[in-house]
Formats: sequence, structure tokens, C-alpha cells
Amino acid sequence: MLDLKFLRENPDIVKENIRKKFQDSKLELVDKVIDLDKQFRAAKQEADSLRAERNKLSKMIGGLYAQGKKEEAEAAKAQVQEFSARREELEKLEDELQAEITKIMMVIPNIIDPSVPIGKDDSENVEIEKFGDPVVPDFEIPYHVDILEKLNGIDLDAAGKVAGNGFYYLMGDVARLHSAVISYARDFMIDRGFTYCVPPFMIRSKVVDGVMSFAEMDAMMYKIEGEDLYLIGTSEHSMIGKYIDTIIKEETLPHTLTSYSPCFRKEKGAHGIEERGIYRIHQFEKQEMIVICKPEDSPMWFDKLWKNTVDLFRSLDIPVRTIECCSGDLADLKVKSYDVEAWSPRQKKYFEVGSCSNLGDAQARRLKIRIAGEKGKYLAHTLNNTCVAPPRMLIAFLENNMNEDGSINIPEVLRPYMGGKDVIK
Repeated sequence: MLDLKFLRENPDIVKENIRKKFQDSKLELVDKVIDLDKQFRAAKQEADSLRAERNKLSKMIGGLYAQGKKEEAEAAKAQVQEFSARREELEKLEDELQAEITKIMMVIPNIIDPSVPIGKDDSENVEIEKFGDPVVPDFEIPYHVDILEKLNGIDLDAAGKVAGNGFYYLMGDVARLHSAVISYARDFMIDRGFTYCVPPFMIRSKVVDGVMSFAEMDAMMYKIEGEDLYLIGTSEHSMIGKYIDTIIKEETLPHTLTSYSPCFRKEKGAHGIEERGIYRIHQFEKQEMIVICKPEDSPMWFDKLWKNTVDLFRSLDIPVRTIECCSGDLADLKVKSYDVEAWSPRQKKYFEVGSCSNLGDAQARRLKIRIAGEKGKYLAHTLNNTCVAPPRMLIAFLENNMNEDGSINIPEVLRPYMGGKDVIK
């Protein structure tokens, strides 16, 4: 969410940013907020003036009675009552105007970084860099569900009976591989100086409002019926929420956390063959990373975060590339974002396995995450990034480590988590 003062003083910049995100329908909201803000400030000014006059008259009333000026005292009392009634009306109006302003401000997009490429949608995202050589073997790579079934590693039919489409049972060595990847990613991030955390898997609505846009919430979140609780779509939600309404001492920054959690997503609109199997599902597990830092440090941390993911995938013999999200593909709270995509030998193309985002002070403003420094208090910057998210990551792993006989090589770094196994047959 933008700073209202910034919008008030820079409406043209806000409008130009809206155009860059191809959300022209929101242009009128800028002028509407400015008008509502004028009304709010006028109401507040009148209420403050009435409060001062009421206090002045209230002090006079006792003196008037003491002087025997009963009629003047009664008139002053009547005027105080009038002022109080009008002030109550104004305070109610202030609350209504403030609520409307906040509602609109929540959907006006954040100011994107000047380096972000301008484009309408993900088809105009820009490749930044490739890591590792993408290989297409001289034997056919089966669809990932077929690979998993031959390894006796998945049961989609039973999961469909138990929970419906978009769920799965992982079995045997494949289930062990899934857990091994999560454990390896945990230790990988701890070795890079991040503090390990297991967060709550449900969050309240005020945290949901603080960490994401309304559109994202509607497309992603499952609500617990009869409770003010939502299942998290990613542990970033509860990890950033950990800092709600807090003041962080500047000298303790940055706060770097890596977290494990299950994730739950509606995945509205999923379709096509690549959406079946375990590519786009309602439940999965993930190792995440977040950073709370000073504003001037967030670009540096952005680069560190996405490089962590690249390094982890390369340690598992998986070629990857980074893609910069264009303006139209950025969620409204994001300042800048890279996707990390893994190579698929079967599809002969890359596909998304993680996303790294700098959200500037947008989440911090909504959640009131502030830093106390020598020059006073100011808003923190927040960043997040996917370290690894099996089972989607397992697709890339299986395809890139598959042998012609259908067996799967286990990279050396994973073998301690697999009981020393170097291959799955």
C-alpha cells in the first residue's frame, strides 16, 4: 500500500505507474482518494476546532455559575452540547472516510522499480541469465506421473477418493526423496546464515490483508468456516505476519529467516496436461526465505535471495534460468520480482519453480512494521523467496537425473538424507 502523503503530493507519478501496469481502470481511484482525503482533513479540522471551543466553554461554565450568571452558563452548556453532537457526527464521518480511503489505497499498485521491464503479462517477461547447460537425452523422458508410478512413488487415485483432484499420496523412496529435498534445503539456508523457523499454518484476516492483495487472496486462500482464520498459501504470510505492529531496533537488522510449512492453494483456473499430476495442486510443502531490512539494503538482499535458489538447484544438477517479471505480471504489492525456472528435458523448455520478490515498504505499512534508528522511526522493507517447493521441484529433479533404464540418480549432497542411497530404481 502506498503512502497517502506520497499519493497526495505525486498523483501524476502514481497514475503513470498504474499505466505501466496496464490497469487504466484504476486511474480514477487516484483522484477519488485525493477528494476523500480533502473531505477527511476538513472534517478533522472542524472536529479539532470544535473540541478546542468546547473545552474553552467547559472551563468558563463553572466561573459563570460562581458569578451568578446562570443564564450565560446555561447558554454555554447548550452550546457545549451542540458542539459535542456535531463533533460526534464529524468523528463518525472521519471513520467512514478513512475506511473508504484505506479500501481504495489497498488496490492502488505499489510503485515499481525503474529497472522493471514494461509489459502487459507474463508473455513479456524477460530472461536474465541461464545457469547450467540444458540437456535433452537421446532417450524419451516420460510424463512425470508415469515416472512416479513406475517407481511406485505416487497414488493419485486413492488421493482423489480421499480428498479430490489436486491431491496426492507420495510413497516409498519418492516420499523419502521429497522429505530429503526439504531437509537439505533447510540446512542449505541455515548454512547461509538464516534462522530456521516453523511458523503457524493458519493466519488471521488482518495478516492476510497485510501481506497480499485482495485479488491474490480470492484466488489463493482457503478460509476456515466460522473462524477468523485462513490456511496459508505460503509460509511467507505467517513469517512476515510475525512482525505485525512491531518496532525493530535498527542495530538488529537484517532479520533473515528460513521456514518450512505446508501450503494450501485454491489454484483457480488451473488447466491443461501440465496442470495435472503434481505440477499445480492444492497442497504442497515448501522451504521459504524472508528478509526484514533497512530500505537501502533491500536491492542487495533481493540479489542474494534469488541467487540462493539458483545455487541450491545447481547443487542438485538441475539447470535453471532467471526471468524478470514485467510490470503487468507483478502483483500489486511488488516492487520487483524474479522467477527461477528449471529445465524440463521432456518439455524441452523451462518452467517456474520459485519466485523472489522485493515488496518495498508495502507490507510493512499495512502491518505497521517499523524500525527504530538514530533519526527516529521508519518503515522496514520486506522480501521473500522460494528456496524449494516439492513436489513441483521433484518434476525437474526426476527429469534431469533420470537414466535410460528409468532409475533416478541421487546427487551427492542429497545422499546423507536418503540413507546413503545413490540411485532410486
